[in-house]
Amino acid sequence: MMTDLICDVAVIGAGTAGLAAERAAREEGAKTLLIDPDFAGTVCANVGCMPSKLLIAAAKAAQNVRAAETFGITATPQIDGPAVMARLRAYRDQFVAGVKEDINALPEGVCVTGKASFKSQTDTKTELALDDGRTISARSVIVATGSHPMIPDAYQTLGERLLTNRTVFELNDLPARLAVVGSGAIGVELAQAFARLGVEVTLFELSDELSSGRIPEVKQALLSALREEMTVYLGVEAQPERQDDMVEMRWDDQSISVDYVLLATGRPPTLKGLNLEATGAKLDEKGMPNVNPLTFQIESLALFMAGDVTGTRPVLHEASTEGTIAGRNAAHFPHSTPSDPMVSFAITFSDPPVATIGEGPKAANITGRASYANQGRAKVEGKAHGLVDLHADASGRLTGADLCAPGGEHLAHLIAWMIEQKMTARAVLAMPFYHPTLEEGLKGALREICNQTNNPAPENRDRANAPGDF
Repeated sequence: MMTDLICDVAVIGAGTAGLAAERAAREEGAKTLLIDPDFAGTVCANVGCMPSKLLIAAAKAAQNVRAAETFGITATPQIDGPAVMARLRAYRDQFVAGVKEDINALPEGVCVTGKASFKSQTDTKTELALDDGRTISARSVIVATGSHPMIPDAYQTLGERLLTNRTVFELNDLPARLAVVGSGAIGVELAQAFARLGVEVTLFELSDELSSGRIPEVKQALLSALREEMTVYLGVEAQPERQDDMVEMRWDDQSISVDYVLLATGRPPTLKGLNLEATGAKLDEKGMPNVNPLTFQIESLALFMAGDVTGTRPVLHEASTEGTIAGRNAAHFPHSTPSDPMVSFAITFSDPPVATIGEGPKAANITGRASYANQGRAKVEGKAHGLVDLHADASGRLTGADLCAPGGEHLAHLIAWMIEQKMTARAVLAMPFYHPTLEEGLKGALREICNQTNNPAPENRDRANAPGDF
């Protein structure tokens, strides 16, 4: 006979958001249960952030060898595909093992293996049904089931010749030819990495512009960089057809044959099988409930949602933060405390990196631009390419940024911290800038903002290297 379970807070999904939610609720004194089919570790460690960065790191090493000629050094990279993929999986497995150690260290009885769906909901409790016949009665429930790769019907028949982020890292060797469909962060990162590792890559994007980036100038800077390393088709809907051990991609009157197709056309929330209808929540045409972005509560129900499943900010640090907020509020239901959201920022780890931070140009009063096409340190490194746009309100307080520039992942952090601290462009210029660095390239954009406000740049702190930062 199956034993039914009772808890204060039940968390569905043991990814980044779910782990954070369970921990936060337990720390608030709630009796918790964490439900997952297999407790395999987070998406980030298994098939996301970490394995992709391992591939990018290998690609960067190969590209650095090729780029050595710029500095008068002649070299040719010899790429061992099986060795590249073996190292990737070895380190990936270490990261996954670390996550599993954290899961195994949870208090006894917290982890419940199985698939959960909603059975009923009242003002005092929510009932979940497990696929093994057990039920869970909880005072509140957090949904943290993440997202999954979207596979259009046209690609369903490709079998093992179709790759997604869930399967691409299991390749034992690098393919000779690869089609990548979709130019969001996943598509761009992996397309460039494989191209740098010697794979003949063709990138297809249905839209007339890249998906990565928020403003046309950033998209164009990235497109220019990508086209130096691969073939890119915009405004194209290629049709795939399996042919023995190859896939033919056809569009208009053209076609190419590739070994694999890597599909990166989006990751919708994983809601299938949850039976959210049983909660009484109002669902939109996609089956999504309305989630309060400050409390992560669904309507006034004892139901919360956090992480990629919300479909709003699908990045790890946001998932962790959302899980913590949801866990805390679920533990104290019906009393939910709104939390001020951190400044949003997302990074595409291309070369140059792309980042969007805070509010865009439409919400800004002032925008200042810094070009990296002639920036001193960028020229020294042979990476003089791209730009940074800083956005500000009428007082000069920074509100957002868009960039595609060398060192962009580090610049993005600095800018996000500036915005979080509500700094003005003038206040940032009063800070020390070391020379010669990529960071001082921001000074041009900061000066432009100051010149458009009643707070000009501080004369005694911002004169060094003013004409070009050389």
